[in-house]
Amino acid sequence: MFVSPMNRREFMQKSAVTSAAVAVAGAVGSGTAEAADHQPEKTPRTWSFSVLGTTDLHSHVFDWDYYKDAAYSDKAGNSVGVARVATLIKQQREAKGEDRVLLVDAGDIIQGTSLAYYFARVDPITGKDAPKHPMAVAMNHMRYDAAALGNHEFNYGIDVLRKFESQCHFPLLGANALDAKTLRPAFRPYTVKCIRVPGAPDIKVGILGLTNPGIALWDKDNVSGKMVFPGLVEQAKKYVPRLRALGCDVVFLTDHSGLDGSSSYGDELPYVENASNLVAEQVPGIDAILVGHTHVEVPSYTVKNEETGEEVLLSEPYCWGYRLSVFDFELELHHGRWKVTSKTARTLNPNTVDEDPEIKRLLEADHELVVKYVNTSVGTCTADLSAAESCWKDVPIMDFIHQVQMATVASGLSSADAALPLISVAAPFSRTADIPAGSVTIKDIAGLYIYDNTLYGKKLTGAQLKDYLEYAAKYYHQVPSGTKVDTATLTNANNFWDYMYDTAAGVDYEIDIAQPEGSRIKNLSYKGAPVADDQVFVVAVNNYRANGGSGYPHIASAPIAYSSTNEIRQLMIDYVTAKKTLDPTDFAVTNWKLTQAGTPVF
Repeated sequence: MFVSPMNRREFMQKSAVTSAAVAVAGAVGSGTAEAADHQPEKTPRTWSFSVLGTTDLHSHVFDWDYYKDAAYSDKAGNSVGVARVATLIKQQREAKGEDRVLLVDAGDIIQGTSLAYYFARVDPITGKDAPKHPMAVAMNHMRYDAAALGNHEFNYGIDVLRKFESQCHFPLLGANALDAKTLRPAFRPYTVKCIRVPGAPDIKVGILGLTNPGIALWDKDNVSGKMVFPGLVEQAKKYVPRLRALGCDVVFLTDHSGLDGSSSYGDELPYVENASNLVAEQVPGIDAILVGHTHVEVPSYTVKNEETGEEVLLSEPYCWGYRLSVFDFELELHHGRWKVTSKTARTLNPNTVDEDPEIKRLLEADHELVVKYVNTSVGTCTADLSAAESCWKDVPIMDFIHQVQMATVASGLSSADAALPLISVAAPFSRTADIPAGSVTIKDIAGLYIYDNTLYGKKLTGAQLKDYLEYAAKYYHQVPSGTKVDTATLTNANNFWDYMYDTAAGVDYEIDIAQPEGSRIKNLSYKGAPVADDQVFVVAVNNYRANGGSGYPHIASAPIAYSSTNEIRQLMIDYVTAKKTLDPTDFAVTNWKLTQAGTPVF
């Protein structure tokens, strides 16, 4: 179901209200500090408080895998879901005092599981008399104080995001999410929280939220002309001094941005994707940063600010509720103002605690509804289709994706474009995906196509297509001819992850892994004839890649032959439903293979 964009008047009204609310919050907080400054101070006092942090929860409420229809499990023994994290948070509050703990998230909340998809598309929260989003219910119960916007918050459109925002009892922060026309904040940039200290001034904690500039590319269809996303450093330089001017004793950032200064989109945008370390280095006045976006665990990491020499403390608690970051601050009162004297960070693992029974009571019915949905049978399959070898072999399960993409694009082309050769590119998102022989359910297809991408048809020349495939081929480590190929170490060269690697269908080609990057694509042909440099193809491709995701050459600026607002996953479900039987012999023929100096590897 397509969710139409928010109309301009509603958007501007919300932005105006947001800006007013921020101004009021600052005025109230400042008054509190002034009143507290007049309280008599006998001797310097010390106080402590903690900020607890989650990130990239991706709508994991319970310790459950909807794709496998079973309790979550992995080799590391991790658990997932905020229900377990909530128990850790209760323990922290009990140990330290309810009034000494703040709770913050670094974004990517409402996308990522079948539960998220169900309440965005199947029974959307934007519908009449629709229930609250399960993540809003859970996070309200856990008493979050603030959350940064993640890039995946925009996947389902601004209407869904605004509805989720209205259901939360805490602000969604995005100092670098601006209205495209006024360049004013479209969401609250920050919030100020007070830690009560008996007989002394409150400790004022300013929480600034920053999101990812990549939203402008990855969700271009949802935000173009409505919002813009400048860099994290640029906006932090604007708002950190403002928080200090408001009397904040501690400035805490929650950034949906990694900490290595890299960008997956190359030079498509002038702003860095993973900029938390740059913010710490270049913006004075920051005490600590909760890091998100990159799905890694960084218990504690310090960066020295290049202007002040002060250490900024950073922590990233992995993703999905795998970990909880704990920032502990010690402060001392001097002349009516609190000064940070010590700060530490660590991560806690929730896999040893039980799920919060209250969250279970509140959301068990929603969970069971989604379990029933994902187990709905949509057809049958004549053979077991596994993705286990999809990252180095041409396998039928990937041809299924290509077949659906090409069939859909073909049905919507103009007569002129329909005369052009049609091909498809797609990534192996999950090596554990499997469509079994026999009954095919929604979860089988959802486990194969895990992202909420929509579909494009874009035009590339033969020369551009070869460049595109050469870029994809840097996914492989170079393995000299005569050297045994080990699939355990073959892939993910250059930090090029599985979701970034595209295979192509409709053309034949070889990837010679014995060759250096940039000269690996061999024998590229279409219907038995070598592909000419000036030959024009229509390429079926998802919106993430079509808009510049992962930095592939040519595709972002390529002419558009087709576009749709329907998710590719749903198109795959509809395809099986219509066909009734999924037969891999009906798929488009993909004929790519890995070679070493012309000798097939597998």
